Amino acid sequence: MNIWRNSRGRGVLYQAAAFALLALFVWWLGDNAAANLTRQEKATGFGFLNDTAGFAINFHLIDYEESSPIRRVFFVGALNTLLIAAVGILLATVLGFTVGIARLSPNPLAAKAAAAYVEVFRNIPLLLQIFFWYFTVLRPLPSPRNGIVFMGGAHLNNRGLYLPEPILESGGALAWAALALGIALSFAVAKWARARQNRTGKAAPVFRVSLALIAGLPFLALAALGFPLTLEWPELKGLNIAGDSGMWLPPEFVALLLALSVYTASFIAEIVRGGILSVSSGQTEAARALGLRRGAAMRLVVAPQALRAIVPPLTNQFLNLTKNSSLAAAIAYPEIVSVFAGTVLSQTGQEIEVLFLAMLFYLSVSLLIAAAMNVLNRRWALRGEGAA
Repeated sequence: MNIWRNSRGRGVLYQAAAFALLALFVWWLGDNAAANLTRQEKATGFGFLNDTAGFAINFHLIDYEESSPIRRVFFVGALNTLLIAAVGILLATVLGFTVGIARLSPNPLAAKAAAAYVEVFRNIPLLLQIFFWYFTVLRPLPSPRNGIVFMGGAHLNNRGLYLPEPILESGGALAWAALALGIALSFAVAKWARARQNRTGKAAPVFRVSLALIAGLPFLALAALGFPLTLEWPELKGLNIAGDSGMWLPPEFVALLLALSVYTASFIAEIVRGGILSVSSGQTEAARALGLRRGAAMRLVVAPQALRAIVPPLTNQFLNLTKNSSLAAAIAYPEIVSVFAGTVLSQTGQEIEVLFLAMLFYLSVSLLIAAAMNVLNRRWALRGEGAA
């Protein structure tokens, strides 16, 4: 049989040829890089990770000193990136859903204000917004002695945001165990309620029960221990806040968090608005005809179907926010691009290894976020089909 007359055979040949060309291209890149490194007398490998860092990092979630090895710098930058990404995703989601629903409000003032928010912030480049929050809003703030005091003791000044730090004393492990138990029980309650609703058609107050479990069990554990939880408030000493009091967030973190959250929320708002509008108006009319109020109709009928259209593009926004955190290098927030792919690269000259580790980090985090959102998407798709 002539293989060119067989579509399957031709497909195999085309794929083999494409793979061979790709392998040849990768080999050429590797050979060219090796030749250039040899000519420049540069050593390769990851042994440099054991060398001493030799520079300070002003904000770190784990112990770090100038004498720490370079591999410690990678973990400091990675954790700082994960922190800004996690908090930013949370704030952007809450703000985006709020603005998106407000755009559909029957109140013209709320709808116009939400529309203005979206049009302003999504059409200004993110880097400019970072500069605005950092150089225009935070840097001109007064010194710690004359800074803004709120919440009975929190401080906001040109050196950052100082918040009370919760200190959990002896027996705190029991409270953490109670929190983990509450989360596990909330998942079990949600699964039971879903099975019960499919069987009987009766809905259970899953949200209220889950909230009671997650918040109530740790509260009971703390009460049984005599509340071994104290708040350490920031304390002004001289011209600055005492370094061992309260929790400090540098102005670079605050500016980046505000910019990422506000910018991403403008896109999430449009996703939410489009998802809600994608649900047929007949669904809302049917829910109202059954006696459901506006809020109940939105929560029980419209939202489960709208989330089928909301979650997939929402995943892209979460990924974009995480990757956009690399713009923090412009204001020297010590995330992985700034301190590892920047400072370490210029100090060691190990371009290939440093950039490979930085790219591998972003790839891994992005794949984990996408996998989690895909699980959520499949779950909401099934709920949406049930609601429809």
